[in-house]
Amino acid sequence: MNKDQPFITIILPIRNEEKYIKGTLQSIYNQEFNKNNFEVIISDGCSNDGTIHILDSLQKIYTNLKVINNPEKLVSSGFNRALSIAKGSHIIRVDGHSKLDPKFLNNCIKLSMEKNVDCVGGATKHVPVGVIGTSISIAQSTKFGVGGVAFREGVKEGQYVDTLAFGAYQRKIFIEIGGYDEELYRNQDDEFNLRLIQNGGNIWLDPSINSFYYPRKSLMTFFNQYFQYGFYKVRVIQKRRTYGSIRHFVPILFVLSLCFSFIIIKTHNFFLPSIIIVFSYVFLSIISTIKAYLDYSNNSLLSIILLPATYAIMHLAYGLGSLFGLIYFAFKWKDTDLKDINFNKRNFKGSEI
Repeated sequence: MNKDQPFITIILPIRNEEKYIKGTLQSIYNQEFNKNNFEVIISDGCSNDGTIHILDSLQKIYTNLKVINNPEKLVSSGFNRALSIAKGSHIIRVDGHSKLDPKFLNNCIKLSMEKNVDCVGGATKHVPVGVIGTSISIAQSTKFGVGGVAFREGVKEGQYVDTLAFGAYQRKIFIEIGGYDEELYRNQDDEFNLRLIQNGGNIWLDPSINSFYYPRKSLMTFFNQYFQYGFYKVRVIQKRRTYGSIRHFVPILFVLSLCFSFIIIKTHNFFLPSIIIVFSYVFLSIISTIKAYLDYSNNSLLSIILLPATYAIMHLAYGLGSLFGLIYFAFKWKDTDLKDINFNKRNFKGSEI
């Protein structure tokens, strides 16, 4: 163990990642970082594909790779179970369908110490697969698509942000504010980051830290993903009594404006509001598509052509999810309790190296 480097714990809550998990782990073990100075804990949510067989073979190669069970099959519970036995002074969560740049760990630790921040991370670049996957990847990387999310779009200079993916957190943070909220099927990292900021913490996004993420490959799974994002974002707002960014409200306002304009058509046979809303959206979508064509000209032309449909699916899914979330969680506004039952804080406090 190199005493000049802190010990790091990397946690991967996964389920059915046979296509990507080997590449993900290889990117971790190929880090320009002393391999005796980190551990990898995989929390498997009852995978029923070939994931477990791959992990069994990799454990014979990597002695610091641990695999634990996550019967709830949720990212939040899986993370908390792994967190309970984590030994690192810094904790990093990584998805099972992603890869880390070789300098990822080195730069995270360097900046964490230089900036003295609670969490540090970088941009997550999408690695598209297929025509539809490429269209989804572009949509998730544009301002019109995601409303200016810094860790998706990337930054030229370091800056403080409200959230990011695959952040390196100082261990003390989990003792102070707890683990992931297990009530959240999605957005558990956003809620945690917002909770961190509310408790006086800070998050630094730096261009020297890079990771790579494999987005959805079908429009159906993409719709489901963003519906759930919108759905559980309501619960995040309820729990935290605030919101991370105004961008979260734009999709539901768009959906509600469409609903009200169609009601006006039915009740008053008046089409102007609908025409204005739809025309404005289509106009902005086309402008963004043209810009994407200029910015991503090396990608498939068909993927660019599909962008307006991809945008619409993303925004309608998020807006509808938020609307259904408001209804489903209508009586939860007083319930702000953190539910991190699988995080054993006592064990966590005593397990640091």
